[in-house]
Amino acid sequence: MVVTDDSSPSSFVQYGIDDKPPLPTALLLGAQHYLTMVGANIAVPLILAGALGMPAEVVPRFVGTFFVVSGIATLMQTTFGNRYPIVQGAPFSMLAPALAVIGVATATGQSGSGVAWQSALLQLQGAIIVAAVVEVFVGYFGLLGRLRKFISPVVIAPTIALIGLSLFNAPQVASATNNWWLLGLTLALIVLFSQYLDTAHPAFKLFPVLLGVIVSYVVAAGLSVAGVIAPGAAGYVNLQTVIEAPALMPIYPLQWGFAGGAGTTTVSLPVVGSVAFGIPQFTTSFIIGMLAGVAASMVESFGDYHAVARLSGVGAPSERRINHGIGMEGVMNVFSAVMGGSGSTSYSENIGAIGLTGVASRYVVQIGAAVMLVMGFVGYFGQLIATIPDPIVGGLYVAMFGQIVAVGLSNLKYVDLDSSRNVFIVGVAMFAGLAVPAYMGNVGSAAAFREGMRQVALVGPVLGTQLVADTVFVIGSTGMAVGGLIAFFFDNTIAGTRAERGLEEWEDTVEDDSDFESALDRFRGDESATAD
Repeated sequence: MVVTDDSSPSSFVQYGIDDKPPLPTALLLGAQHYLTMVGANIAVPLILAGALGMPAEVVPRFVGTFFVVSGIATLMQTTFGNRYPIVQGAPFSMLAPALAVIGVATATGQSGSGVAWQSALLQLQGAIIVAAVVEVFVGYFGLLGRLRKFISPVVIAPTIALIGLSLFNAPQVASATNNWWLLGLTLALIVLFSQYLDTAHPAFKLFPVLLGVIVSYVVAAGLSVAGVIAPGAAGYVNLQTVIEAPALMPIYPLQWGFAGGAGTTTVSLPVVGSVAFGIPQFTTSFIIGMLAGVAASMVESFGDYHAVARLSGVGAPSERRINHGIGMEGVMNVFSAVMGGSGSTSYSENIGAIGLTGVASRYVVQIGAAVMLVMGFVGYFGQLIATIPDPIVGGLYVAMFGQIVAVGLSNLKYVDLDSSRNVFIVGVAMFAGLAVPAYMGNVGSAAAFREGMRQVALVGPVLGTQLVADTVFVIGSTGMAVGGLIAFFFDNTIAGTRAERGLEEWEDTVEDDSDFESALDRFRGDESATAD
């Protein structure tokens, strides 16, 4: 159902979900969508590579793997999953348990013999595969979608807002302390193009992010070559690393095996020769920790679906669409682990881009995914993307995540804001969504939290166990999960009428299950028509 009132997001949508811009335009718009998530999709593999102690010459291939996985996962999600114009990429919500798996596997020797970083990576792959199978079950058996009837705008508003607010201290934003002017330049250009010059020329409205990042990057690269920005300083662009990068990188399933290592199978192939395939390893404690990360990822994606629907000018997602989306994310998490990545989830970054540009075309996102899939195999591309300075990505984040916060809060237009009940729930949920992750950050790690809980007499026997402590720590470290769960609990336990909670007006905007038709259903329909 398309919302048509002038106050709705549809009033600024340039290309709707089913629209198909001309291919040249779609290529640029698709690149822009992916440009918004570059920082996160590079940050995750770089963080993991550092924790693993991965050799520098292997890192570009590791980063390329994440882009290949992102491209395929996005194509699958937009075609067979929820069919929203939303990019899939490496999840931050699964980063904490991933680092825990790597740390414990290395420290306890569970990584096996041979090359330590590859052994630890095989343990991580195994944990993600099993946890992702659970996500597939939750999605396709409709367990998460059934909660849809208990969720009102009072819950959705703080959950979506916290997606943006929880990343205000992202490293790329924090880099402003070292190079504030480059971050400011990027932000100023994006604002200039999207808000002030949007009527001067269509390009400014459609490509504000792409133009802003390119101009800032050229400035940073020029100053780096001229020696104004010193090597190692924030904002420095090292073009030499791009020149030295490999032209093509071999990326294939089970690629992180090594000769003589535990869990490695060596196969002799024609032309290629001997190839070592790394078989994922399965350890119960690692799987339990990763389940918490997957749970946080599902909560985040639930909020993302509502945000992208609202910005795209369509009805809130139905139960069936939510189930298809979560189920497909689980399938792609399994695929990512098999390829040697760290999972895949819906990205908030490109949702912010939809708000800035009004480009909500599924076709555009699919074109961008196809390009990213191919580029993942090109060493020059991966290294070029890696040279984008943090301050530039930080400026990008300020514009986009601010947009997401505003979209979340806009859901409150359906609720009675004169109700002290609603104001209390939203306020407490948002504050807790910022405060609890800050506390978990001060604790430092799941192991430290677990030990701290063991020392508390009343909760030690329960929260001190590894299963409960790791789950509480990972979910507690995810702002949107904390805020969403608190809002959900209060909204369904504190007395309030349906009109007061905004359910009556909001449900008029929710699409029917019949409105959602997956690509598979469409294909079947075409086949039936042909047969007739």
